[in-house]
Amino acid sequence: MGNGAWDNLDLSGDERSGTLLPVKVVPGASRDRVAGLLGRRLKVTVSRPAEKGAANRGVAELLARVLGLKPRDLELVSGPTNPEKVFRVASLPPQEVRRRLSSL
Repeated sequence: MGNGAWDNLDLSGDERSGTLLPVKVVPGASRDRVAGLLGRRLKVTVSRPAEKGAANRGVAELLARVLGLKPRDLELVSGPTNPEKVFRVASLPPQEVRRRLSSL
């Protein structure tokens, strides 16, 4: 995916409050991966099922790994039972989140 495509990702926030990262999750996939963009959201697939928060934990772990953070640096702020979610990425401004994702 070209770096310009990442400009379409709808990020908001700042370094102090963190970046709000909209995500579309596909649980029960064959593997965990960032699949690209779907509209203005980051599309991710996780192998964990959408049961008892397992997929949400899988997404947080995947995002932490690709962003070079710890899972505790990500907080699910909306959509716990919905495939469309928003995660708060602590201590990274939107432009840094976009830069790290564009290097995938």
